[in-house]
Amino acid sequence: MKNQIILLTGASSGFGKASAEALAERGHIVYGTSRRELPSGKVRMLKLDVTDRNSCKAAAKQVIDEQGRIDVLINNAGIGIGGAVELATPEEMEKQMGTNFGGCVNMCNAVLPYMRAARCGKIISFSSIAGVMSIPFQGFYSASKYAIEGYSLALNMEVHPFGIKVCVIEPGDFATNFTSSRINSQATLEDKDYGPYFKRALVEIEKEENNGCKPSMMAKAVCRIVERRNPKFHNKVGEFLQVSMARCSAWMPLAWVQRGLRFYYKID
Repeated sequence: MKNQIILLTGASSGFGKASAEALAERGHIVYGTSRRELPSGKVRMLKLDVTDRNSCKAAAKQVIDEQGRIDVLINNAGIGIGGAVELATPEEMEKQMGTNFGGCVNMCNAVLPYMRAARCGKIISFSSIAGVMSIPFQGFYSASKYAIEGYSLALNMEVHPFGIKVCVIEPGDFATNFTSSRINSQATLEDKDYGPYFKRALVEIEKEENNGCKPSMMAKAVCRIVERRNPKFHNKVGEFLQVSMARCSAWMPLAWVQRGLRFYYKID
């Protein structure tokens, strides 16, 4: 499984940067993408907007023209918008879903024709523990990750006859620039009902993220999944208690799970 041709979105920082560099160090040919132009080193950087289908197709074609194949697509690009679901604007909803879920779909559509022709390939998409159990005041972020889960499950069955593997990574809290780049709803912050709860929840969310696992831990997990011939579909990565809670949420009564989350985020 060495020397694979890998296309990885959102490679300018965080999970993407750490994973791209780790994969390149292991001998893979890695193309990373970013919305702005960045210099190439061991990771060959491409300018790409995942919300633009033509941009996605152009990036995939460039890799094919230069390498002749794409062995692995890693859908990592994403954003976070925090706030009450009731107060989310149509623009905020579209941006959240269009980047996280729509970007994943656009990249898969750009790469799949080449993988189907080759009768092999691997698609790894970043979901989240928030795509397993919804997080308060991150409702549309959670929705975008649930959408990736459902889409990937269907895609995994549909492309099975062509030798293509599909799986998701479900991270817990990690110390990346995701916290500082989150867009927080001003309407929610100023709302007399939601505002106090949102501010308290944000304190807990940001504390857990800032004290979370290092991106290098995720990079090692990504390398293992890339180099595994038959990776499992669900891959939870993160702090032990968070991963355990996400696993238990599948069989625990919903009322218990939601009560625990309300207590954890101080909205009871």
